[in-house]
Amino acid sequence: MPARIVVDERERPSGIPDLLRKAGFAVDLAQLVVGDYVVSPETAVERKTVHDLVHSIYDGRLYVQCAEMVKHYAKPVVIVQGDLLKLTEIPDAVPEEKRKKMEERLPLAYDALATVAMDFRIPILHAPDAEQTAGLLGTLALKGLQNGRASGPLLKKIRKENPLYLQQLSVLSSVPGVGDKLAARMLEKFKTPQRALAASVAELATIPGFGIARAQRVRKVLDMAARTDSIVQRTLFEGQ
Repeated sequence: MPARIVVDERERPSGIPDLLRKAGFAVDLAQLVVGDYVVSPETAVERKTVHDLVHSIYDGRLYVQCAEMVKHYAKPVVIVQGDLLKLTEIPDAVPEEKRKKMEERLPLAYDALATVAMDFRIPILHAPDAEQTAGLLGTLALKGLQNGRASGPLLKKIRKENPLYLQQLSVLSSVPGVGDKLAARMLEKFKTPQRALAASVAELATIPGFGIARAQRVRKVLDMAARTDSIVQRTLFEGQ
């Protein structure tokens, strides 16, 4: 019996489902809430081309997707497909303003991948093209079978998160020192971003993974921003 891989419907255009079938895997297409591929009951895989990686950083999708994978799967994986050096290729015709933003893409990608690996503790695999991505996915599926982790259904009943919740998560995760996992815990404890941002050091420190030192740093960032605004306003007023 061939190993099964569940593939998100949106992955059809990538050609990877067809490559997996040609390699002898049983491919089930479904609308996945979490991940692009499910290769075992423990492992969902998020596939990112290098350009989609950057887009998902700018719009906040990457960290939300990682948080969801960690929440529902014990051994999630991210596959980055393509050459990161392509992010440094900027056509001569690109206007100066846009050029500066494009020059930041590679450092931004490195920073994001470091966050995925160190904060979310999700392994990152690299594949140069779709064929190699299919090879990695197949290997992960077979590894699950060999290690006895393939027992049980591949598809889980996962409730799709409310878009408002994702927006609230994005607000909190943008605070330096917080990140997506802690943002989710803040929302769980305080229910709204407003209450979470108004929480004291002692209240923040009770959240698992926060601790006193991190809570103090976050509180300092939030409070210093308020004082800085006051200084700017007073300076502008005195200059009138």
